[in-house]
Parts: sequence; C-alpha cells; structure tokens
Amino acid sequence: MQTEDLLKQIAFIKEIDKLKYIQRKTKLFNSDRNENDAEHSWHLALMSLVLVQYSNAPVDILKVLKMVLIHDIVEIDAGDTFLYDTKKNHVNTEEEKKAAERIFGLLPQAQAEEFIAIWEEFEMAETAEAKFARSMDRLEPILQNASNRGGTWREFNVGFDVVYEKTQVIENGSTSIWDFTEALLNKSVEEGILRK
Repeated sequence: MQTEDLLKQIAFIKEIDKLKYIQRKTKLFNSDRNENDAEHSWHLALMSLVLVQYSNAPVDILKVLKMVLIHDIVEIDAGDTFLYDTKKNHVNTEEEKKAAERIFGLLPQAQAEEFIAIWEEFEMAETAEAKFARSMDRLEPILQNASNRGGTWREFNVGFDVVYEKTQVIENGSTSIWDFTEALLNKSVEEGILRK
C-alpha cells in the first residue's frame, strides 16, 4: 500500500536527482571535468567519515553526514554559488531560503522541518557538527585545486588572500586540518599554482 508520506518522499528523491546536473566551478581531482553537486555532497560525506577524528569537539557523525548530504540541495533552484566570488554573500540568501522551503517541503511535514533545521544549522555554523561539516566543505576545493595544478584558482585568477579568507573557517571545525590546509596553501604558492 502506498502511503501519502511515501509518495511525498519518492517525489523528493526524484527532485534531488537534479543535483547531478548542477555544475560547480571546481574541477575533479586530476581532471578537467567540473564536479557536480551530487558528487561534491557524496565526497564530503566520505571525507567526514574518514576525518571525524580531527574535529575540534566530539560530534554526532550522523548529523554531520545529514548536513553535508543536504547542504547544497537548495542549489537545484538557487544555482551554485562560487566560493571565491567576493561580490556574493554565501550565507542563506532569500533565494536559497525559498529553495529550501520548496524542495524540503516536498517531504512529509516532520521530515521537511528536520531537513530545513539541519540545513539552517549548517548555514549558521555555530554547533560543533556544523563547524566540522563546513570545514569539510571548504577543504574539498582546496584539495581539488592543489591536485589539478591550480584548476579553479588559475581559471578565475583567484589569489592566496581570497582563498585564505574563504577557507579560514576550517579552523573552527578542526585546527589539525587547518594546519594541514595552511601548509598546502603555502606549498601551492611556492609551486606557482596559487597566485600570491
């Protein structure tokens, strides 16, 4: 028997397939192909599982996984926001809020409310889980760009100061990972793949 809740959940599942078509500016590791939002979310989930031991505080890993898996779903409607675009606000735009209400609103009410709350928690970056999840979100493009000889940094002429400023939030989730990131950024400058 098909319940109304099941039909709503299936509608949501079909809708989020659109994440596979949202192209990010960042290239895949060692590739010329742009990553899509679904690949990005999946990668963050695995990174979170692998690197959770470096979180500054104990975290509920299931909550972190939920955050990284749903944090970009709003981009189905709002489009990808390029991290290094200094002219754009990257936190909870009106367009993203409307997208969250529409897309998560496809789910049964209790589940919709849970997903919206988790998405908002990630955006606010105040809890230990949100800080760690955000650190994973900022680490991935650093690793990608360092692995593909500067990829997005070179393509969009992004300099060290902008990358540093946008990724410093990694430290809020993990000082160990931030120390690694700082060293990697400095190495990238030395290698000429990130403009000083």
